[in-house]
Amino acid sequence: MNYVLRIATMSMLYMVLALGLRIVTGFIGYLDLGYVGFYAIGAYTSALLSAHYDIPYWMILLLAVSHGALWGILRGIPTLGLTGDYFAIVTFGFSELIVLIIRNEVWLTRGPMGITGVKGPSFLWHTLSKDWEFFYLILFMLVLATVVIRRLEHSRTGRAMIAIREDETAAEACGIDTRRYKMLAFALSASFGAAAGSFYAHWMHIVHPDMFHFWESILVLCIVIVGGMGSVSGVVVGALVLIPVTDILRVALLALARWSAQAGVTFISQDIVNARYLVFGVILILMMRFRSQGLKS
Repeated sequence: MNYVLRIATMSMLYMVLALGLRIVTGFIGYLDLGYVGFYAIGAYTSALLSAHYDIPYWMILLLAVSHGALWGILRGIPTLGLTGDYFAIVTFGFSELIVLIIRNEVWLTRGPMGITGVKGPSFLWHTLSKDWEFFYLILFMLVLATVVIRRLEHSRTGRAMIAIREDETAAEACGIDTRRYKMLAFALSASFGAAAGSFYAHWMHIVHPDMFHFWESILVLCIVIVGGMGSVSGVVVGALVLIPVTDILRVALLALARWSAQAGVTFISQDIVNARYLVFGVILILMMRFRSQGLKS
């Protein structure tokens, strides 16, 4: 039961991440390959505040979200004039820069040692520690994120962002301030990623640079594409398909590596666990070939 709860919690965590990424990829039509950077910013902000200061969880969460939004704006300023592959390359570079900083700035992040002892979220007199408690916390965050996305979709702001996606030049000709709406999309998207990172830090009670590989960005992007960029329910379906499959493959490949070590098979090593990432590529190729609009579009 604990395993099922943890997989369900992880699935909803990635739903929040995918909803945030969808603001950039689905609303304004930009390919963001560096979303894991905001995930890491939120996690490390919460971990540092929790480890060094006695601050209530909700204040830590608010500060982490604000910090992520700030970096979304800072990343957006030099990329406003970029589109297509150029924007994707810059976002990839941004995420790699964030990971390098948290790995090498030992005085701040403890580098490869990571930050341990991150406290669990506290509400009044109770500190969350059980799996089902974190399940309901991320469920609440997912519902809140879904409401925000739904409201954004049917608002004037959301329609302006969609107009930018369809034709940025035509949107400018109609009087839409494209720079303003793109910056707003970057900030909102980054705040979702930071919120998810904050939850992850308090759930795991530790943060480490290896938690924020580039593959995390690809996994979130796969969830958005598989589910369908135009559908909130598609994000839910994408996460429910990919996250359990990813973990099942991890467990199966790890068992295979252990069996091979015991049997003396030398050509299978522990690195075979990373082979599960090949599945993402296969899934994306099949989706682009047979259902490019996604499962729920």
